Amino acid sequence: MMAKIQHSEVEVKGLKLHVAEIGSGSKAVVFLHGFPEIWYTWRHQMIAAANAGYRAIAFDFRGYGLSEHPAEPEKETMYDLVDEIVGLLDALNITLAFLVGKDFGAIPGYLTAAVHPERVAAVITLGIPFMLPGPSAVQNHLLPKGFYITRWHEPGRAEADFGRFPVKSVIKNIYTLFSRSEVPIAADDQEIMDLFDPCTPLPPWFSEEDLATYASLYEKSGFRYALQVPYRSLNVETGLSDVKVTVPALLIMGEKDYVINFPGMEDYIRSGMVKNFVPDLEIIYIPEGSHFVHEQIPEKVNQLIIEFLKKQIV
Repeated sequence: MMAKIQHSEVEVKGLKLHVAEIGSGSKAVVFLHGFPEIWYTWRHQMIAAANAGYRAIAFDFRGYGLSEHPAEPEKETMYDLVDEIVGLLDALNITLAFLVGKDFGAIPGYLTAAVHPERVAAVITLGIPFMLPGPSAVQNHLLPKGFYITRWHEPGRAEADFGRFPVKSVIKNIYTLFSRSEVPIAADDQEIMDLFDPCTPLPPWFSEEDLATYASLYEKSGFRYALQVPYRSLNVETGLSDVKVTVPALLIMGEKDYVINFPGMEDYIRSGMVKNFVPDLEIIYIPEGSHFVHEQIPEKVNQLIIEFLKKQIV
């Protein structure tokens, strides 16, 4: 089925984006990747959605993978990706779509649903609940200064850290570290890459072929845009207030995902506080699920996504 995925370049907001697509259903599902990912992270879900009768689309965000970089990456914010998502829907003549986002891809997914509800039938996110970018998006100050988001926010620091290794090693290190349930935090005399033990094998669900695919695309794009969006723009205000996501939503949360251990995160989700922003939210926990639950247990995640999509009357 991977061979049936079609690849094209689509111009959106003056940038050529790499778009992968499979299925010819009348209802479109657009998948939004996180870091250190590209469209390929959704391979299992794209095929499942196509088999269920949907048109499945995954693309590399601007500055990622095979998509073009904007002229001034350091001026970009998460909100630029909202315009990109809507622009892609326009370019593909899609009036209404389901959005599926994981990791930071969840944030522009929710924002698009909030600002353009007429374009979003429903939104599904993995590992990240609704978060509004701004100074309080992640409570960095409640974590040690070696917290990976704090480290990567500092201009030049991640570049120097990553630059010590081949791109393939950086991807392997991050994938392996982020598969654990512990929040990645470096000691004062360490960088984030130093947390990785070279003896640690790849997760069993992540093959050498998968690693090579990710590495080849990051070798092309580099990490410049990825460090800006999300890491160096996560605390930039969107200018929005009283944001509500009124469309139906599903949050799939792995209970071994390190993000649930961010300060206040588990309480925000389990207490239902998140429903103040996303009233029509269903939350499903996967006890053994990691940060990459969609690649780790694709059959389970595919089932949850398809069941939720089929419940929606569009």
